[in-house]
Amino acid sequence: MDRRDKQNYYLDIAETVLERGTCLRRNYGSIIVKNDEIISTGYTGSPRGRKNCMDLNRCIREELKVPRGTHYELCRSVHSEANAIISASRRDMIGATLYLVGKDAKTKEYVRDANSCSMCKRLVINAGISYVVIRDSEGEYREINVESWIEDDDSLKIIKDAGY
Repeated sequence: MDRRDKQNYYLDIAETVLERGTCLRRNYGSIIVKNDEIISTGYTGSPRGRKNCMDLNRCIREELKVPRGTHYELCRSVHSEANAIISASRRDMIGATLYLVGKDAKTKEYVRDANSCSMCKRLVINAGISYVVIRDSEGEYREINVESWIEDDDSLKIIKDAGY
């Protein structure tokens, strides 16, 4: 029997974390790891004390047919990356790696071309996290150097595309 490589080991844990998610569209799980130690975990879900989409049995973004990657202000959930960052101290996150797995809530298939949204990218950058590893399939993943998010500032593209 082959031993599971370290990246997939941590992605497997993040995938287990996403099962706590309460989104009716897509659930994500994140874990932050530094020096082979799990610093924190996070999943997609409403802020503490608020009803989540599963409780309400409705998703506003789905009802409004909001396209993926847009208008997150309409979402009730806090993203998994944000929840993981909220649960960790910055000194523990500096130089760490965030592992991210996303699945469709209905089909349970991996989210194709998953990535952090622009707000979560900003949080990851400010937290001092160095790498983000994103699962594409059971054994395949992408490793992103967070420095590339700084150099390729997507917020400037959004502003330009909006005509400002």
